Amino acid sequence: MLIALRRVGVKGVEVRKSDELDQISALIIPGGESTTMSKLAHYHNLFPALRDFVKSGKPVWGTCAGLIFLADKAIGQKMGGQDLVGGLDCMVHRNYFGSQLQSFETELHVPKLAAKVGGPTSFRGVFIRAPAILEAGPGVEILADYPVSSDKSSTLLSSDGTQQEEAGSREKVIVAVKQGNLLATAFHPELTSDTRWHSFFLKMMEDNGVESSFGDSTTEEALHEQQKGRSNDLPAGSIHKNWKRVEYLIIRLAIFVYSVLCVMVASI
Repeated sequence: MLIALRRVGVKGVEVRKSDELDQISALIIPGGESTTMSKLAHYHNLFPALRDFVKSGKPVWGTCAGLIFLADKAIGQKMGGQDLVGGLDCMVHRNYFGSQLQSFETELHVPKLAAKVGGPTSFRGVFIRAPAILEAGPGVEILADYPVSSDKSSTLLSSDGTQQEEAGSREKVIVAVKQGNLLATAFHPELTSDTRWHSFFLKMMEDNGVESSFGDSTTEEALHEQQKGRSNDLPAGSIHKNWKRVEYLIIRLAIFVYSVLCVMVASI
């Protein structure tokens, strides 16, 4: 994510302690293993500060596991559930699209993204053991959805650890939303060369009175890099699909190992 931010001329900083949230004007909660992230947030007492940050009106963007964190309600949790930051009026299914082996790429229809920051009305969505939004409140703006055909009716665990019966087959699920100062995507925009979701988030910062730190020359360089990189993108469903899946698994494994090591270090 930090590399993707540099492409649009913004220097990001990592936040590990609650007092560091006082020094930033916007926050991105990245993907990872949401249960492990929750345990680490508990250990470092981050939840109160994160909830206060969301309520402050400062822009917050959650991707994949970050989306789960921002949701008011989640199902498909592990036994015992997990705490959520909340603030986003929606119900999310933690692993809606299945295991690592069901990771995939697809073209998403994103006319609102294109209207805000330009570019085509499609975006390559990279889904890695991804969640999906099943229900969204009236104040939530839907930015992208994805058609589904399989019957996923099952008994699932909600965020408080209680069982809840999920609705049956659906025609589509929601994969990108905006609600006030909150942006959430079920996919990983940072794994493509298209930085428009990052630009969209910067627009949210500007709307919030936060000036971005890049100049015209940096913006032009970033756009040139983005356009050059797009030509190298593989079309969804290409013969390289399996290799891309292996890459997803390696990336996710690295994130998981890092999270486990953090828990081990924190426990010492």
